[in-house]
Amino acid sequence: MAKKTFEENMAQLEKIVEELEAGNLTLEKALKRFEEGMGLSKTCFEKLDETEKKISLLIKQQNNSVKKIPFESECPTDIENE
Repeated sequence: MAKKTFEENMAQLEKIVEELEAGNLTLEKALKRFEEGMGLSKTCFEKLDETEKKISLLIKQQNNSVKKIPFESECPTDIENE
């Protein structure tokens, strides 16, 4: 079976959250979906961590220091000149 993408895992996790919030599941089913959600959450966090490390390597400066840029902001245009 092919490995799911980050986006597919997030969509599945959102679906599980909606099901749990609706409160229509039996206790056993809710527990099973919660466990599945925790696994998906772990997978997503690992992928985000891996991506952050790759980004840090890509923006590594010449003097071997790393300039961290929050994901929410746009990448500064002067980063290539540093």
